[in-house]
Amino acid sequence: MLSQEFVSAAAIAASVLFILSLGGLSNQEKAKRAVWYGIVGMAVAILSTALGPRIGGFGWLIPMALIGAAVGVWLARKVEMTEMPQLVAALHSFVGLAAVFIGWNADMERTRVAAIKATGVSFDGLSAFATTLAHKTPAELTFLQVEVVLGLFIGAVTFTGSVVAFGKLAGKIGGKPHKLAGGHWLNGGAALLALILAIAYFNGAGFWTLFLIAALAFFIGWHLIMGIGGADMPVVVSMLNSYSGWAAAAIGFTLSNDLLIVTGALVGSSGAILSYIMCKAMNRNFVSVILGGFGTTQSEAAEIEGEQVAIDTGGVASALNDAENVIIVPGYGMAVAQAQNAVSDLVRKLRSAGKNVRFGIHPVAGRLPGHMNVLLAEARVPYDIVMEMDEINDDFAETDVVIVIGSNDIVNPAAQEDPGSPIAGMPVLKVWEAKQVFVCKRGQGTGYSGIENPLFFKENTRMLYGDARASIDALVPMID
Repeated sequence: MLSQEFVSAAAIAASVLFILSLGGLSNQEKAKRAVWYGIVGMAVAILSTALGPRIGGFGWLIPMALIGAAVGVWLARKVEMTEMPQLVAALHSFVGLAAVFIGWNADMERTRVAAIKATGVSFDGLSAFATTLAHKTPAELTFLQVEVVLGLFIGAVTFTGSVVAFGKLAGKIGGKPHKLAGGHWLNGGAALLALILAIAYFNGAGFWTLFLIAALAFFIGWHLIMGIGGADMPVVVSMLNSYSGWAAAAIGFTLSNDLLIVTGALVGSSGAILSYIMCKAMNRNFVSVILGGFGTTQSEAAEIEGEQVAIDTGGVASALNDAENVIIVPGYGMAVAQAQNAVSDLVRKLRSAGKNVRFGIHPVAGRLPGHMNVLLAEARVPYDIVMEMDEINDDFAETDVVIVIGSNDIVNPAAQEDPGSPIAGMPVLKVWEAKQVFVCKRGQGTGYSGIENPLFFKENTRMLYGDARASIDALVPMID
């Protein structure tokens, strides 16, 4: 067993590694190293916790750790980048459910220790957590109860909310907002009832209050995320990331685990900041989104006139050969088709022909922040030609050809031109200002938000229908 001093030092080391990991992930060139910081930090955290003083039950602990590790390896090999958003949502649900179970268990241990104190039996042989409880003052035990309620409530909301987000991102649940009759009043009433039950719990009511608080929080999490539309799911994922962090921090206070407190605070604060940045990028009200669209109104989008005009790869290749400035805008469709390597080959061919080629990346392209950046880095696209929306948006008017690969909502001019559009006011890539726009798309379906895109009907836009990977592969040999 490790001494408490060694465990504390390991917690500090792991926290530093987590901070370095978060900081490095903001930069493509440092991202791979940052991932390793996180891996090493987590290994230090797990080992130092498992081998800490008065930690037992290795007959259960080791098999469970091995099973979890095996599942993790299997998921890492099986899950494609296209499925990362829903995987992240699913992993958030695990953190939330863990917080619920730990909250329930902590109260059971508190009750058991109180019973042992009343009988005057020795505390020898108790677990580290139970021994800690035995030496807490009444005021500290009251604070523990507050921690239990907070961790349990946040964890339960995170669990069901993440399950719904997973369903919507995976296409198993419809992307349109759905609320029960009463809408936000139901959420508010459930939260108020949970508060009343918490007060009853603080005043001596039994375990049943915690069970009902969890049930109410489960309902709130489900109803809250069901009421958020598919277009806002990227914000929801980062918001649930924040929730899972605060749930972990509450668990840390309950278990007197400094590492959990620090790690949870890091995840919670970074997730909240990311959610705010994404809301700003999508022109969404942060409070409105986290409350399930509270205060929003549904407007009617303007009708679109005209038709979508198709083009073949030969026509696109001819335009690319004549162009000097080319911008490529990737989206979720590129990820689905796993076309990033084909796109990388096209870029190398165009640059070798003397073309100025760059990428325009929207903050929420691919339904997950940084999704497209990771795919392009994986395909070895040079970092210096991958530009964020604010860096490149003013350059479209001077661009000869824009190739949109599997994007819809992030290049939708209705966001700026149609006040009645569900995405009105959302900052988008102004690809329609270019001389020619070619949209690589499987068919004539709508985007994830379920709304039509006027870009596809504009005079300077042509549709290259088909699988993105096959279409780009066919283009490469045609570039002079």
